[in-house]
Amino acid sequence: MIIGALHASDRKPMIATGAVHLAHLGVIRAEGADASTFLQGQLTNDVLGQPPGVARLAGFCSAKGRLQASFWVVKRAEHDLLLLCAADLLEATRKRLAMFVLRARCQLVDERASMALTGCIGEAALRAAPDLAPWSWHAAPDGSLTLRLPDAAGVARAVVIRSLGAAASDAAASDAPRLPLATWRWLEVQSGIPLIEAATVDRFVPQMVNLETVGGVDFRKGCYPGQEVVARSQYRGTIKRRMQLFDAPAPMAPGDEIFHAADPAQPAGLVVSAAPHPSGGWSALVEVKLAALEGGTLHVRAPDGPVLERRALPYAID
Repeated sequence: MIIGALHASDRKPMIATGAVHLAHLGVIRAEGADASTFLQGQLTNDVLGQPPGVARLAGFCSAKGRLQASFWVVKRAEHDLLLLCAADLLEATRKRLAMFVLRARCQLVDERASMALTGCIGEAALRAAPDLAPWSWHAAPDGSLTLRLPDAAGVARAVVIRSLGAAASDAAASDAPRLPLATWRWLEVQSGIPLIEAATVDRFVPQMVNLETVGGVDFRKGCYPGQEVVARSQYRGTIKRRMQLFDAPAPMAPGDEIFHAADPAQPAGLVVSAAPHPSGGWSALVEVKLAALEGGTLHVRAPDGPVLERRALPYAID
């Protein structure tokens, strides 16, 4: 088997339209007169230049350039921004960001108890976000917000953010059939967009998970933690690991190590995100050494573990 060969999935499942409670995600709200300026100095993307009605991907790095979290940044106003991230690292991330606030007029609030996130899939997404381009959002009169995401596996996706206790503003979210979270998580994997979770904190420079490829890094903006490391990786051609899409016949989870059969002594990669495939088996986004893609077999959790089969990402990597 040649790992470098790409395989178009011959198991494209029919995904039902419906809605999913996104319990694995949460919201940090940055509010205050200096909120945008503060985040501009902390995140990998340009927050100050973010236009109205557009969301952006961004990372929060350590001084060594390793991702502590990944965000979908929704800028409702210069003084009011929502950061959607993995729920299992949200509070630790909020506390770490708060360490750098100092005298800036910015508060970072954990909104998990006050905001609900609903994922809309298929026709439900098209009804919830009519005429919206990917990464665009609109607000409803009741204060809820709908964000259109890029399609995944040919399926439309959108997220509705609303205050708990408020009626959903769109029947697409409130009346759509309920779907399991696993369906949404599989589409997340198919999108090729990384989600840093607790198991993968401090493991990747942004390029290792293709964050700059999907628009999550701005190399022209000012400094942020780890900026020199990220820029050096980009311009000196030192990127030797990339995130790829794989299928396997057995369960996988973020943080699982990947081994190459020809080099069983050390891991060749790490699972970033994983979800059960609707047609059986599992799919995963895997950060892996580029050299390991040139031939042989890759295995999950052990050198003789289940074999990975590489699939095509929805975008090209430079």
